[in-house]
This record gives sequence, C-alpha cells and structure tokens, in this order.
Amino acid sequence: MSFENAAVTKGLVVYCALSSLLVGIFDIKHYFHIQFVPHISRYHQYWRLITHHLAFTNSSDLFLGELILYNVGIRIERQFGSLKFASFAFISLLVSTLLEFVALILFHKVGLNHIAMGPSAFIFSLLYQYSRIVPGAYAYRIFGLPLSNKSTNYLLAFQLAISRLPGSALSAIIGVMTGQIYRSDLAGLNTYRLSPSIIRFAQKFLYPLIGSLRPPRRSNRALPDDLRTGGPRPDSSQHNEEVITTAQNQGPSGTPATAGDVAQPRNGPSVMREWVDELTGRADRANTGLRVPTESEISHLTAMFPTLEREVVIGALQRSPNIEAAVETLLASQT
Repeated sequence: MSFENAAVTKGLVVYCALSSLLVGIFDIKHYFHIQFVPHISRYHQYWRLITHHLAFTNSSDLFLGELILYNVGIRIERQFGSLKFASFAFISLLVSTLLEFVALILFHKVGLNHIAMGPSAFIFSLLYQYSRIVPGAYAYRIFGLPLSNKSTNYLLAFQLAISRLPGSALSAIIGVMTGQIYRSDLAGLNTYRLSPSIIRFAQKFLYPLIGSLRPPRRSNRALPDDLRTGGPRPDSSQHNEEVITTAQNQGPSGTPATAGDVAQPRNGPSVMREWVDELTGRADRANTGLRVPTESEISHLTAMFPTLEREVVIGALQRSPNIEAAVETLLASQT
C-alpha cells in the first residue's frame, strides 16, 4: 500500500514523526504537557489545550500512532477525498479540544487532571470512521474469538489507549465521541470545508515538501528465479531469453488483441521445446558447453557419411561450432 491519493495522511505521518523527534531532542516536552491544576486553573495557560496535540510523549506512542495513521488514514482519505479529510482533521481537533477542556473541568477532582500528549483524540476519531466506513475483507477465529483483518488496528489502538492511564484513556474516549459527533451530522460539521486560501497555501508550500505520491512500479514480466535474483545467465549464443509477460496482449493498433488477430511468431525456444530438451538431456549438455545439433543437421551428415554410426555424427556436431566444421572433422577422421 502506498500514499497514492493520500497526500494529507502522508503529511500527518511526516509531521508527527518530525515534531515528536524535535521535541525530544530540544528537551521542550514540558511546553506540550497539560494539567488542569496548575496549568489551566492557576496560570491560565489555555494555549496548552492546542499544543498538547502537536507531539507524542515518547517513541512507543509515536510508533503506535504512526502505524494506525498509515493503516487507517490512507483508506479514509481515499474514501473522503483529500479536501474533506483535511477538513475532518481540523474539525476533529477543535471538537476534541473543547471536549477535553470540559472533561478536565468536570473530572479533575476525581483524578483526571491531565491528558496524554499527542494527536490521540484525532487518531481515535479516525478509527471510528474506519469502523463505520471500511468493511472487513475476511474473518477468522482465535480460541473461538471472532476476528477480522481490521482487528490488528484495533489492538494497536487499545495499546495506545492504555499507555498513559488515565489521561490516554480519556483522550481515546473523547476521540471516539468526536468521531460520533462528526458522523451524526450535528450542526452540519461534516459539510464544512477548509477555505480556498488555505488550500492554495497548502498546494503551493506544503505539497512539494511531502515528496512523491506515485504508486510503486510493478513489472509485468515474469522471469526465471536465477535471472530475477541476479544468478548466472546462460550464454546468449546458446539460449534466447523468452519474455513471459502478465500484461494483456495488444493488437496492431494498441488495443487488446482479439481472436481474429494474427499471432506473431515468437523468437527463441518454446516452453514445450525446453521441456523436451530437459527430458532428453539436451539442456544438461548445453549447460556443459556442448552444442545441441538439430535434427536436420544430423540427417544431412548421416546422408553424407552413410558408413558412420549416428552417435559418431552427433558427437562431431556437438564438438563443432557449425556443420561445416563437423564435416571437416569427419573427413579428417577418415584419412
């Protein structure tokens, strides 16, 4: 899976990695940490409600978050489109920030005094869309427990939710609630789109920074194992490489070939000929450096030298580069 048609997801993946790395290198994590007491209630540092979304606490949370973003974000962005997905990320950030502020006010006296760093709320909001939009490809059971191909992402999210209790669990719950609010069409949140000026700015300055979004190039040629892995290649004078392709045959005008198109002759030995050579041992002799004579050459020399046995004629042809040299060898042996 590549980042094709998922520019916003790739930008988020790159940003989360760089921001978390820089915050750790410059030792400024304390600016991204948030507690209701004393940061909000005493010092009124409301900007921490925004900054705590910008970087992960540690490398384990970063690793889990990046895996979920890659596995889930690409599929959701391809369903939404990049513009709607970017708008969804912005709305999720605002709604989750408001809900976190309300939760800290209501529950700080019972131990919920802080919230884990990182965009965990957005990730869980994204997971809610994933659970409602993307169907499971297959199902299986482990010890009688029904699972699907989506269960791995849910397991990663569960580890992220319990990594920094109770703040990480609060962030996970708020993220799921944010996803439900967005999908419920409350106040028309899912119809909001970012302004054209922001889109133009992103296309001009941010889009070139995320690199190529092209899908990986897949070859349609099927080659033998020794050729594909860089093994020894047979001598071109003895064997012509037969190109086997999985692409659809093309007609003379570039369109797919039909039954009425005239088949073009192939260069090189056929698959059946190679199989017969292996059964008769000709392939082994060719690999040892002996030339494999054709049936016409054998018949021609047998007619020229009727007194010689067939094995002698074949041996002379095998040791000679061509039929003329074989004739000279046989003539010299009779003098």
